[in-house]
Amino acid sequence: MRKGQLFVISGPSGTGKGTICRELVKDSNVVFSVSMTTRNPRPGEKDGVDYHFVTKEEFKKAIQEGELLEYATNFENSYGTPRKFVLDAIEEGKDVLLDIDIKGALSVRQAYPKGIFIFILPPSMGELRKRITGRGSEEPEAIHVRLAGALREVSYIDKYDYCVVNDQLKEAVNRVKAIMIAEHSRVSADIYQLIEEYKEEI
Repeated sequence: MRKGQLFVISGPSGTGKGTICRELVKDSNVVFSVSMTTRNPRPGEKDGVDYHFVTKEEFKKAIQEGELLEYATNFENSYGTPRKFVLDAIEEGKDVLLDIDIKGALSVRQAYPKGIFIFILPPSMGELRKRITGRGSEEPEAIHVRLAGALREVSYIDKYDYCVVNDQLKEAVNRVKAIMIAEHSRVSADIYQLIEEYKEEI
């Protein structure tokens, strides 16, 4: 049975990362890594679906026992990626999607260098502004801060293996799927093992 792979998805807020991931997990062989967090659930959020909601003490224990692939603290709340879920799913032949910010992605690259890192780009800064404004929940100053932050994030694109421009959702999803298919065709240790099995059959 083939092993799965870890695909790390990053990009500025408003580029559609979450939507792309939701489309990808419609494939039964793709699963989404649900992060652990110490923040309180927001209305409509479900434990184990949106996040694994835990206390600060439980989060600290998870760090001490090496249960997190990566973790970070933002605005007094902590977030982390459960290691066991990711590794178990990969062993079961599942591809794991991780939607995470750039700092977290760089930590994952150190902890799990075999991951494939994909950066999602907007078609233009004007389109990104339009998408953020369309939410109707941001003040002009906050939008400016988000756009400036997006430019800073884009400067890290050379740390990623691939980039996908999300202009049309369907095309962007298909491009990420193509990357996933190509990565499973890459010559690797698993392929050499298969060749050894061929030899034994002769």
